[in-house]
Amino acid sequence: MSAASCLQSEDQFLCSICQDVFTDPVTTPCGHNFCKNCITEHWKSNDQYLCPICKKVFNTRPKLKVNTFISEKVSHSSEQQAAKPGEVPCDICKGTKLKALKSCLVCLASYCETHLEPHLTVSRIKRHQLIDPVENLEGRMCMKHDKPLELFCKTDQTCVCMLCSVLDHKTHEFVPLKEGYEGKKAELGKTGTEIQQMIQKRRLKIKEIKHSVDFTKEDADREKAEGVQVFTALKESVERSLNELIETIEEKQRTTEKQAEDFIKELEQEISELKKRSSEVKQLSRSEDHLHLLQNFSSLKAALPTKDWTEVSVRPSYEGTVVRAVTQLEETLSKEMKKLFEVELKRVQQYAVDVTLDPDTAHPNLILSDDEKQVNHGDVKKNLPDNPERFSDCINVLGKQSFSSGRFYFEVQVKRKTDWDLGVARESINRKGEITLSPHNGYWTIWLRNGNEYEALDDPPASVFLKSQPQKMGVFVDYEEGLVSFYDVDAAALICSFTGCSFTEKLYPYFSPGPNDGGKNSAPLIICPVNQTE
Repeated sequence: MSAASCLQSEDQFLCSICQDVFTDPVTTPCGHNFCKNCITEHWKSNDQYLCPICKKVFNTRPKLKVNTFISEKVSHSSEQQAAKPGEVPCDICKGTKLKALKSCLVCLASYCETHLEPHLTVSRIKRHQLIDPVENLEGRMCMKHDKPLELFCKTDQTCVCMLCSVLDHKTHEFVPLKEGYEGKKAELGKTGTEIQQMIQKRRLKIKEIKHSVDFTKEDADREKAEGVQVFTALKESVERSLNELIETIEEKQRTTEKQAEDFIKELEQEISELKKRSSEVKQLSRSEDHLHLLQNFSSLKAALPTKDWTEVSVRPSYEGTVVRAVTQLEETLSKEMKKLFEVELKRVQQYAVDVTLDPDTAHPNLILSDDEKQVNHGDVKKNLPDNPERFSDCINVLGKQSFSSGRFYFEVQVKRKTDWDLGVARESINRKGEITLSPHNGYWTIWLRNGNEYEALDDPPASVFLKSQPQKMGVFVDYEEGLVSFYDVDAAALICSFTGCSFTEKLYPYFSPGPNDGGKNSAPLIICPVNQTE
């Protein structure tokens, strides 16, 4: 069956009135076929019983016969599925478009089961390449030459037609579409494998993150418990100190009141005695007996009270009571704080890393030890290559190790030094010329100047006041948290912290031993092993 005959046979299943597939097909006496409802309505709307095809007129309304052949054919056709939204429709179907089973890359058309038959039976078109149905078959034609895209240009990685290979890509390397397809399919297989591996890695990362969340929850619960314990202890300590202060003041008041009562009692006794003597004095003064007055005068005068009440006072001194209580509380709190800092220091020491100095970054005046753990300033400037990593003017050096995530901690001995800088710096810092240390310029540092002047080099710098000079400094960084903290290791005290930092680059440990200063500052900075005491 040819494609034309197939098309013709399809027309036989269409009603000439509604132009759609027959519904209840019937035949008129003149032999033409219509939908039963279509021909009935047609005759109702006309004055004559006229055949719409041959124009034959019937005197009386003809008797219609059911066309069983067409009914069976239409029934078979309707069993085929109509194309749904998103599915490729048959390009040949008229009226209701059936779902295409195949697309032909030669005909550039898609066919349903019925219209596909010639491609399966006619010898001259059986060789056409059929594929699963696709839309936009025009996209498989060369836009420039209107020829099928049959070759793959490996040079330009694009599909071309035969004319393209001769005219526009004549020096390029070509392979048939099938070969290019197989090559790309193999690449897709690798890509698919890589994607699956990436998916697996991300699933593992999700699992790791969920696991981390569980750990952080445990950490949070532990921190809350410790916080509640510490602050409860501090609260109890404050309340106890307040109660002791109130008790001290009230005890003083009770003592004062008791003392006042005793004084009043004693004074009242003396008043009673004095009243008695006053009565005796009056009586004696009225006596006319010379001898009696002289004999009793001395004994009467001698019996008078002799205590001097001028300096007696009952006002207790409360001055300094509160100050002493607060001072004592401060000492208690300082002890508790020291315990907390000791715990905190032990915690950050768990993130200790092995840091060594990078000679490629060291200023030419700096002297590094063979193990790259010590640095001090030398008076002689070495002749070293001025590579981009090296500090040219400032006597600085960076660590070899870089960090772009997580937490890390290291310790540096600063004993016997009067001048030094310590901290971390981002990878892109300026290393040439004069440098201003600040977070804005990529430095998170603290320094010592003149033996006792400490500054946290923030924006702007802030002075740091310490009770004693640190002999060993600890530097802790939490990359994700944006935290840089400095500790006095021996005192187990937090000196200062940079918080809310935004790290987007690698961070390097940063060191400057300061100038030699005629030997006053000759001691080296020493990177020490971290002693994680229990």
